[in-house]
Amino acid sequence: MNKHTRTAFMVAPILAVIGYIAADYYEEDQAEKQKVIQLVPFEDCDVINQKCILRAGDFEVNVFDKDNLTTVNSTFPLDSATIFLVDKNNQPTAYPLGMIQSPYYWHTETNLRELIGVSGQGYKLRLVASIKGGRYISEFYTTTK
Repeated sequence: MNKHTRTAFMVAPILAVIGYIAADYYEEDQAEKQKVIQLVPFEDCDVINQKCILRAGDFEVNVFDKDNLTTVNSTFPLDSATIFLVDKNNQPTAYPLGMIQSPYYWHTETNLRELIGVSGQGYKLRLVASIKGGRYISEFYTTTK
């Protein structure tokens, strides 16, 4: 074995480790860049009866209302979340959500149950959830069944 081959065998593992570390830094940088992703309702949404799931790839958000507390439960930990109740004039009312014990559960008190508590009533909602540099947004209708 000549000296060039021997040098290549010694340098190759070091270069492989450096490349692995550089790729990790690159992926972390890409994950933190600002991006907007739309959440789409999985089926018909019924927030009052706890049947409203919004999806974007592997990320899912469950939105439900129980005892006048509108709750958002997500598959990945959130940095922040805000739900908007949109009236018939398309004017939103923002309700910032507070974390419950873990970054997977967020809630706030709303009057949503008063607006759509009766079967057949519907309402437009918007949701903005933040994870690192990404914003997940959705505008959807909920109808009580």
